[in-house]
Amino acid sequence: MNRYDQLITDLGSDYRPQREWGEGRGLLLVIGHFLVGVAGGTWLLSSIYGITAGLVVAYLLGGLGGITHLMFLGHPEVAFKMMRNVRTSWVSRGFVGLSLFLLGGGVYLALMLASLGGPWRAIELLAQIVAMLGALTVIGYMGFCYTASKAIPYWHSPLHPALYIAYAVRGGVAALLVISAATGTTANASLLQLWIAMSVLITLFFVFETQGAWTSGNIAARWSVRDVLSGRLAISFYGGTLAMGLIVPVLLLVSSAEHPPVIMALIGIASAAGDFFMKLTTVKAGVYLPLVLPSRR
Repeated sequence: MNRYDQLITDLGSDYRPQREWGEGRGLLLVIGHFLVGVAGGTWLLSSIYGITAGLVVAYLLGGLGGITHLMFLGHPEVAFKMMRNVRTSWVSRGFVGLSLFLLGGGVYLALMLASLGGPWRAIELLAQIVAMLGALTVIGYMGFCYTASKAIPYWHSPLHPALYIAYAVRGGVAALLVISAATGTTANASLLQLWIAMSVLITLFFVFETQGAWTSGNIAARWSVRDVLSGRLAISFYGGTLAMGLIVPVLLLVSSAEHPPVIMALIGIASAAGDFFMKLTTVKAGVYLPLVLPSRR
């Protein structure tokens, strides 16, 4: 079915799923959000644990996420226009945050790796602060972008920003597990504990958000929940989010007491894949409020 026919079909339906994000070219936006979220979480945790390789990977992921965003927009100049509405738009704040992250992170990494010291140390510290502010912004802004979409009740939840922040942190843990395995270093034991804590938190947030949407009395929100749990998105949710992102990492965790590098890497890869499917499922589950409420039969 071409886009025109799909639009006509959607307009004739009581519950019209949003297709701007998550389908066709809109998939680039979900990929961009995923990459930027992992980048922010990886930068934050790498700064805490002092992992230089993690900082480099986070910066590369942030740059790739920025490129993906620009590919979604189609014209780079659109991004600069969107940055003008920082006071009212979370999208604008996200672009500003990513710009600060890439600018500050690039200067910080260059000066740190060059080990110039002396008067350059003050500039390095300033760049580090700017990069961290940018990282914290990109970690937090995505959930607020969706929550601000009042026309889609499923996204309009106070737990949505918290859920995306938790995903960013867990994405950072996943990246560091893979980096540790790739560099042949032993991952900090607290990373696995943090992964477990974030997974529990994400599960609770998702359950509470889903329960809230189902019991809200909003017919569009209930339709979204039905799509995720038993409808058109069930395979993505159960196969990608639950099986790949949660069950597989847990089985790997309990399979070995030593957790060799290959196990740590597989946990990180499976966890990141599950996070992507969760974001894709949540985005595609968005259903607009009906233009006219359907009559009760």
